[in-house]
Amino acid sequence: MSQIMINAVCEPSKQERAKKSKGNYKHERFQRRRQFLQSKGFLKDKQNQWKKKKNKNNKYNGNYKAKPSAVFSQFTCNLPSTSIELTQKPTSSLPSFASSSQSDQTQRPVPGSYKYVALDCEMVGSGPKGCQSELGRCSVVSYDGDVIYDKFIKPCNPVTDFRTRWSGIKYKDLVNATPFNVARKEILKILAGKVVVGHAIRNDFKVLMYFHPREQTRDTSEIPLLNKKGGFPENQNISLKKLTKTILNKDIQKGKCGHSSVEDARATMELYKVVESDWEQTLASQTVGQSNEN
Repeated sequence: MSQIMINAVCEPSKQERAKKSKGNYKHERFQRRRQFLQSKGFLKDKQNQWKKKKNKNNKYNGNYKAKPSAVFSQFTCNLPSTSIELTQKPTSSLPSFASSSQSDQTQRPVPGSYKYVALDCEMVGSGPKGCQSELGRCSVVSYDGDVIYDKFIKPCNPVTDFRTRWSGIKYKDLVNATPFNVARKEILKILAGKVVVGHAIRNDFKVLMYFHPREQTRDTSEIPLLNKKGGFPENQNISLKKLTKTILNKDIQKGKCGHSSVEDARATMELYKVVESDWEQTLASQTVGQSNEN
């Protein structure tokens, strides 16, 4: 059999030729644009920079064999110098939105900077049919009406009656409320050494399990001067709502959403201010008379 030799020439397909020609065209166009930008000074010839060798000071001049410490020293030396210290707070010309928002909120005075405070507590019920009163919210305001303390308080015993119609407290308010033992310490720390004003304040002290000194307690439900100004019998206990409406011409405890302990505490302090001078003089004269008898 005769040997047949076939010389086959494998030519690339049309798609491969088009792709190759297209790739070459893009590369050539890139090279032309690069040379044009280098000639105009917009690009630096980086290849020549990387071919440079280390100088005598062992500084990095593009040699890839240079030590990393040399590379770091070069870049750190080229950093712009600044006179701002790390401990100095940066200043900005932008408006301070944080400070403005904080000023809109009720500013609380620093404890110890006030002598007179007004206290009001809202109670919830525990035990059978909620017959046992428990502390559910407590508010303390300063002489000027600024809120010093206002928190929902979780009683030690399970709540069986939230008394929402009067207390304004709902179940969700006591879910993450401050525990009674923690809140009691915070409140007593504020009341220590202060003249405490309240309306029927003996009930507030009772749920707090606390006895405040009598000479530092001002109960607006037991002031004949207030009853006289409002036109009520002097020996009768008048509600805070009636006294506030009659003497101050203000409406409190409105609607069916319950009372606000902050509102009640502020109203109590305003009522005390109406008869403050006369009341304090009466108490001072009674103290002097008792001391003379002793």
